[in-house]
Amino acid sequence: MHKLPTIDFTNKRTLKPGSTSWLATSIEATRALEQYGCFIAEFDKVTPDLNDAVFKGLQDLFDLPTEVKVQNKSTKPLYGYVGQIPFIPLYESMGFDYSNTHDGVKSFVDVMWPNGNEAFSATVLAYNRLVAELEEMVTRMVFETYGVEKYLEAHRKMVTYLCRGMKYRAPKKNETNMGFVPHTDKDFITVLHQNGVNGLEVKARDGQWFTVELKPSSYIVMSGDGAMAWSNERLYSPFHRVTMNGNESRYSIAQFSFLEGIIETPKEFVDEDNPLRFKPFDHLKYLEFYSREENRTLESALKAYCGV
Repeated sequence: MHKLPTIDFTNKRTLKPGSTSWLATSIEATRALEQYGCFIAEFDKVTPDLNDAVFKGLQDLFDLPTEVKVQNKSTKPLYGYVGQIPFIPLYESMGFDYSNTHDGVKSFVDVMWPNGNEAFSATVLAYNRLVAELEEMVTRMVFETYGVEKYLEAHRKMVTYLCRGMKYRAPKKNETNMGFVPHTDKDFITVLHQNGVNGLEVKARDGQWFTVELKPSSYIVMSGDGAMAWSNERLYSPFHRVTMNGNESRYSIAQFSFLEGIIETPKEFVDEDNPLRFKPFDHLKYLEFYSREENRTLESALKAYCGV
């Protein structure tokens, strides 16, 4: 039976780049992303009070009238409101761009609460900035483990974050328990957190599905299609889904890193045994490609879009 590795990001020595502990954690995180495409991170920078405030804020957000929630729109495909979909009736979500910036949060809150909601704004901004630190740390560890850290600064300059809040209500009698369909993330690195109600299932490389059990203080760090292409398929972008079995709603919040620019496989990943698998591609144009209905059911949208 598969079980995701748990990696500790609470130890101050682990957080010191170049230390023995940092190097060991870097290898552990990279190997987990190669094997499973994700791992459980213990991360304590988000305090229990901030954590509680985040999920209280998410409940308030999803309690808004549907006619308000559907105003969550974006020029970028798949960034805005998703919900009221017959084949996934339990699922509803909202997203906003530049989510670790004051302006990004404000542009979202101004639409949801025209009279303002300072508590929600401050909570979500503080949370997203801390989670961005975790994503930055993991990304740096991966680049260093592979010996391609010379590309890190250029990578960081292209990163923007999408924050998505999600609600999966409990199924009614005789209703499907599918919270969300099997899919891979289209970003580079995802950091996902939930309210203590489990439901996430991940597909291992051998095709087996397994349930991920998370403690309230734990986070899932997952590599997306962008990271898989960048690494010439060393990193794995796993299929995952949500299944709702209890009678409580599941709230989760994810921060996705997208690159505003071209993802290109470093030459260090390519040799005779590992030929180039993906052409350089514009990350957001890939998202646009995937957003078209006829491409949603492709076995690998990534390979269809930019495979060699």
